[in-house]
Parts: sequence; structure tokens; C-alpha cells
Amino acid sequence: MQPWLRHPVPSEWILLSYRLPREPSTPRIALWRRLRRLGVAQVSDGLVALPSDARTREQLEWAADHVVDHGGEASLWTARPATDGQERALAEQMSSQRAQEYREVAGEARTALHDDPADARRALLRLRRRHREVARRDFFPPAARDEAAASLRALEAHVAGRPATSGATATALARPGTTAAAR
Repeated sequence: MQPWLRHPVPSEWILLSYRLPREPSTPRIALWRRLRRLGVAQVSDGLVALPSDARTREQLEWAADHVVDHGGEASLWTARPATDGQERALAEQMSSQRAQEYREVAGEARTALHDDPADARRALLRLRRRHREVARRDFFPPAARDEAAASLRALEAHVAGRPATSGATATALARPGTTAAAR
């Protein structure tokens, strides 16, 4: 269990319930991509959730408008899970998804350490952008976030031609899921 899950998570969530016609498939795909970019928790088929705040409410309102504009049905709900366990499960689902994305960023950064400086610089720019995208939908930061940040710092040092000797760099170069102290 993530340490932050031992503490209360948001008590109010915004839910989008939607149904889109099967054909044409383009609006369904566009909606799926939009929801993925937002980092929603999939509660069930056609029902997604985000912690409720002004930004997430607005984002899901836009998604609902997209559904209606394409001949579907959508409604927004504000809800509180009946138990703390249900709420923690939603938060854990979201955190696990972000952790996987952060691990991918970290892995690609470690791989780019072996590239020539020009290719490594391009990879660094791309990975910084991707890291920011993941962070925008990261409501419950997993430990993998720090691993990704350390890997990006190591890649920055490589691109700048600095020696990679800091503790963060050693962590970034380690096998995923390990720390310098564990070795």
C-alpha cells in the first residue's frame, strides 16, 4: 500500500456516466483518448471518476458535451464512495496507472543515457514533456514519480556533459524499484 493511502483521500468525486453509439467509432476513440489524458479511474463500463475540484469538473463537463454532440448520452454526478476502502481502491487504481507511466519515462531515460548527446538531448526534451503530461493527471503521486525525476536528472547531466555521480543519478541508473541504499 502506498504511504499516502493511509491518509484520507478526497471525499468527493465527480463521475461521468456516458453512452455513445458504436458507429461511427471516431467519437468513441476521441473520448477514450481524452479520458485517458485526464487520468480517470474507470469505475465500470461507461462510468469514470476523478477527484472533484473545479478543474476536473470542467474537464468532465467538456467530455460530456463531446458525448452529447456526437449523439450519445452523458451525465455528471458528484459522489462519495460508501466506504473508505472503495475510495482507497479508486485512488490506488489511479496511482498504479500513473506509476506505470512514470516507470516508462524512467526506463526510456535510462536507455537514452547510452545515446550520443544529440539523440539524448531530443529524448530529454520528449521525456520532460511526457513527464509533465503524466504529472498533470497524477492526483495520488506514486514512488515511481521520484524514480522518473531522478532518471531525468541523470539524463540532463549526460546531455550537459556533467559526470553522473550524485545519489539521484545512482538511483536513476539502478534497476527499477531499487535504491542506492538497497544495493
